[in-house]
Amino acid sequence: MAKANKKICATAGRRRLAKARRIIVKIGSRSLARGSRKPREPGDTNTPNVWQRLAADIADVTGASATSKRGQRKGKKQRSVVIVSSGAIAFGVKQLGFRSRPKEMASLQAAAAAGQGILMHRYAEAFEAHGLSVAQVLLTHADLASRERANNARDALHKLLDLGAIPIINENDAVAVDEIRFGDNDALAAMVAPMCEADLLLLLSDVEGVLDSRGQRVSELSAIDDAKDWLKDTGSTLGTGGMHSKLEAARRATLAGTDVVIAAADTESVIKRVLAGEDIGTLLVGRGRRLRTRKHWIAYTLRPKGTAIVDEGAAAAIVSHGRSVLCIGVLGIRGHFAPGDAITVTKTDGDVLARGLARISSADAASFAGRRDGAASSPVLIHRDDLVVMSGE
Repeated sequence: MAKANKKICATAGRRRLAKARRIIVKIGSRSLARGSRKPREPGDTNTPNVWQRLAADIADVTGASATSKRGQRKGKKQRSVVIVSSGAIAFGVKQLGFRSRPKEMASLQAAAAAGQGILMHRYAEAFEAHGLSVAQVLLTHADLASRERANNARDALHKLLDLGAIPIINENDAVAVDEIRFGDNDALAAMVAPMCEADLLLLLSDVEGVLDSRGQRVSELSAIDDAKDWLKDTGSTLGTGGMHSKLEAARRATLAGTDVVIAAADTESVIKRVLAGEDIGTLLVGRGRRLRTRKHWIAYTLRPKGTAIVDEGAAAAIVSHGRSVLCIGVLGIRGHFAPGDAITVTKTDGDVLARGLARISSADAASFAGRRDGAASSPVLIHRDDLVVMSGE
């Protein structure tokens, strides 16, 4: 277990972490697998495994020692924690006797079904020791792409937190196919952050944080693009994510106003120490002007069904003046979409300007594109209330 030297960082970004009241902790398959291995020293039976360490850490930061057996909090409002956890497929691979992680979708679904119960048992057992209850929440991308179903999921999560339970969220791999998958649980955690109104997203990994070109940990990262040249994704036989996916998840979460820390899962009391302001992992500070939950959903949860290519005048109106996208400024349409579908708005060079919800179909948009007759009444392709500017975000 990593035991980094205690170092309190005085930056404003680190200090504000102490105020976090709702925290999402994401932990991946590889970190769980490494934390599950037996101690190397003979006779060492007291070393806690990854679930026990995580449960103890969460019990500490949520003040579980001051709660009743039913988990009802006393006194002032305490912190609450949501866990986004991988691991079901990894457990199922072993349970069903696969020699390695299968590639066939049906086999992956079978492994997920077999492993999910084992994963939840590990969590339930670890948290029960601290008088805390856990609750399984399985989601697919289709659940969050539907506004009604996303709101239902949000209400369920808020109720679980109000009751003092620890939600354990995982992708519903037993029924997921490529069309409804999140891609990885880093992306899922970023989508859950605005739903839960999270103050902090802690992405636990098998590395100590973002490393620069010299292999040194970066304490605080202000521009995610600065890190792209440093990254060397190694992949994993157990998980699907890497540092690229964590940085993309961090970018999306910070736009919702959530602070993000990428840190090593095996760091002792990692959650408590991050909240104490210690210089652990890599911090990405949440955006001061938080993107509203609905617009975050439009931009980063929905999958675009098409693209509208606009001219320079329309691009300036959209980016600089927050105007709606009118068909008169559209040069071309790609893809097939219906009213209400998400679409991307780009310039002629392919640069993404915005995403939004179409008011008309792709066929109608193409027929009105660029038409100068009756310009004053040019149809609205995307109304500004349904538009999220992404250029220069």
